[in-house]
Amino acid sequence: MPIVNIQMMEGRTDEQKAALIRQVTDAVMSAISSPEESIRVLLQEIPKKHFGISGVPADQLGR
Repeated sequence: MPIVNIQMMEGRTDEQKAALIRQVTDAVMSAISSPEESIRVLLQEIPKKHFGISGVPADQLGR
């Protein structure tokens, strides 16, 4: 069972996250011929204040 774990900064819409899950699932099916029903995609959203970019929290950078 392929499990894809994606960590990303919070802020995407539910529609964007659904599209990401769909497209990652399609990519895994294509790349390794895995059946769709066995693929798991996990999204972990990280708060902007906990996401550092060049030594600075993303919320302080206006991201």
